[in-house]
Amino acid sequence: MAIFVDENTKVVYQGLTGSQGRFYGLRNRDYGTQVVAGTNPKKAGEDVDGIPIFATVGDAVEATGADVSCIFIPAPGVKAAVMEAAEGGVKMIVVITEGVPAQDEARFYNDLKRNFPDVQLLGPNCPGIISPGKCNIGITAGEIAMGGGPVGIVSRSGTLTYQALHELTQKGIGQTTCVGIGGDPVPGTTFIDCLERFEADPDTKAVMMIGEIGGSAEEEAAEFIKSSMTKPVAAYIAGVTAPPGKKMGHAGAIVSGGKGTAAAKMDALRDAGAQVGQNPTEAGELMADIVANL
Repeated sequence: MAIFVDENTKVVYQGLTGSQGRFYGLRNRDYGTQVVAGTNPKKAGEDVDGIPIFATVGDAVEATGADVSCIFIPAPGVKAAVMEAAEGGVKMIVVITEGVPAQDEARFYNDLKRNFPDVQLLGPNCPGIISPGKCNIGITAGEIAMGGGPVGIVSRSGTLTYQALHELTQKGIGQTTCVGIGGDPVPGTTFIDCLERFEADPDTKAVMMIGEIGGSAEEEAAEFIKSSMTKPVAAYIAGVTAPPGKKMGHAGAIVSGGKGTAAAKMDALRDAGAQVGQNPTEAGELMADIVANL
């Protein structure tokens, strides 16, 4: 099985008529994803390489049965786009856009929780989600993924998402689903959201978790692993050498007041029973050992 998305998922792209939306939307379709619609109120009735364009997400959902929206529009319009998608009837919204203002993220995150609690938000500023061989939504290169399980991946870092996929694929270890949750201060999907899904998925036998400095998400995930996970976890935390008070890459990746350090996160994960690598390659090797002993 896969979590969140599979071969039956139908995707509407908000921003399909833009250069980035078109590029990745068509790549996702070429991968095998059911990309059934795009939206642009100024281009309704047109198409992008045969994919129909609708004025709104609601129109696209009604006409095509789309159940996931992928947002590829500039940051200032993301808040309105997210709410349009939720109001349009999709069950999941994947926001690829980076640079979304933190106050906008907080506002639409809370609006969704309050008014659309059943809608799953992934991102902003994330690479998206791929269930190899079934569905790829976002900017992950499908060529580096391999289906067939037994490993689920969840990562805050886009680049390290790709490396985790590549490391496992090079070792002949398939993946069920890989979720890039993004590194912004207000992520729509958390480590725990994914860990819960992987724990419940019968085809996922082990989980690779990639974290980074800043915030407390990894420590919270460690508590969940300790209390609720029966499946083995291999982890890596980026930012071991990051100096306090300096933002490293992601807006949420900042160590402040001695909190959010890589060392503290690694200690918490080890205490929870996870195997922690000192670098991404070592984490992949740890996962290979775990899979060999399943």
